[in-house]
Amino acid sequence: MNTEGIERDEDGVAHYTDLPASLLDMFARWVAQTPDAEVVMEVGGERLTYQQLWDRAARVAGGLRAEGVRGGDRVAILTAAGNEWVVAFWGILLAGAVAVPVNTRFAQPEIDYVIEDSGAAYTFQPGADLPDDEPYVATGKEHGDLAAIFYTSGTTGRPKGALTSHEAFLSNCENMVRAIELPKEQGAECRTLISVPLFHVTGTNSQLLVAMYLGGSAVILPELDIPTLLRTVQEEKITSLTTVPAIYKLLMLNPSFGDYDLSSVRWAGYGGAPIAPALVAQLRDALPGVKLKNGFGMTETASLLTVLPDEYAAEHPDSVGFACPVVDLAVDLPDESGVGELLARGPNITSGYWNKPDATLDAFDGSWLHTGDLARVDDEGFVYVVDRAKDMINRGGENVYSVEVENALAAVPGIAESAVVAVADEVMGEKVGAIVVPAPGAELTADGIIQALQGNLADFKIPQYVVITDEPLPRNPGGKVLKPPLRKETEWGDPLR
Repeated sequence: MNTEGIERDEDGVAHYTDLPASLLDMFARWVAQTPDAEVVMEVGGERLTYQQLWDRAARVAGGLRAEGVRGGDRVAILTAAGNEWVVAFWGILLAGAVAVPVNTRFAQPEIDYVIEDSGAAYTFQPGADLPDDEPYVATGKEHGDLAAIFYTSGTTGRPKGALTSHEAFLSNCENMVRAIELPKEQGAECRTLISVPLFHVTGTNSQLLVAMYLGGSAVILPELDIPTLLRTVQEEKITSLTTVPAIYKLLMLNPSFGDYDLSSVRWAGYGGAPIAPALVAQLRDALPGVKLKNGFGMTETASLLTVLPDEYAAEHPDSVGFACPVVDLAVDLPDESGVGELLARGPNITSGYWNKPDATLDAFDGSWLHTGDLARVDDEGFVYVVDRAKDMINRGGENVYSVEVENALAAVPGIAESAVVAVADEVMGEKVGAIVVPAPGAELTADGIIQALQGNLADFKIPQYVVITDEPLPRNPGGKVLKPPLRKETEWGDPLR
């Protein structure tokens, strides 16, 4: 990866030296240079140029100021994904305020909690007209200023608001450019399709803002629909796709997949779940010449932390690759296998949690973030995330990493997706349970799955419980499987062995 233009501060943290002063400066540069270039388009809606987006957002900023919003105030966004969401986001920043994208898939009490916890001075409501008044543009924003608060999914308690600075956003953009190998000179030719929610860091930080960082454009698909996605890639000449492995599989299984011209696609990113080596090979065949990139990150890292380059996609499908250029990684208290909690630091790391001093102290140790992920880093620098710390299974004193078992299940023919969790056991403490979703038309049996795993996993790692279901696994907006409800609601029946 390109490491030019990087300097370390007195604490040893690396920073890019040539970033714009703020997100607003980044936006203003393209308004000045390419005002008539398209910047955002909602499928089924209108197209906006850089100048049009700026003008609309400035009027929204004026409307917010008229409503009493002042610099540093938090403003929540409940607007559905689309052009209005983007206008609202930039209107907040142009008003000098702090954007709080709200997960609209939260239950109403969780939505109420986020709005109350953030102390939002104003909330963009779904279907409501955007505030409008004389244009207003905040000035003087710098790298260290707070730009947004993205709330975590809240699967282990109350959602926590990650404090994201202008530098964190911009550093993630530059990380994407360098790690994904996106040519800066492509400008308007950069067209990304956003099929994930904008209230999630993947959609906003690593797609919308990266496209704008390059002077390109984002096409927003408000609701995920496979035929519409395929048609949009063809009609809009999309160059970059980002989604979870399961969606790529559904794309290729669609009967009309071969009828679409997808030759414009140059980059295909994935993450959030293990990917089967066979699926990597299928993507190679289906999208010839496309660079495949496995990315890993989290809300607290402003999205991207590591990337697996294209040339290693088939050879190391279970690795999330290497640290981004300004990211330092360490493994805390590794065991004999080299596995321990993954620590990270860099200018893209958020500074803490809003209104949560105790949680901030628990997760942030000086400039280092405790990710909560168990990982190992091999001698070549490949990072392997083996589990969330809370998802590791202790089977009679033997550690079983659920991701390792899920990787093995991903290679079993006929399995579309799976999740591995702990099942309480009076004797062993915990046993291994697997919830498996068959691919369309596949016929699976629990005994057949167990037989397929034998020889590929140690005996104690092979699930003692297997549940086969046609229901899709519950996922958060970033595509990661939500395991708490699976632990709580799955009826396991009798153990297989």
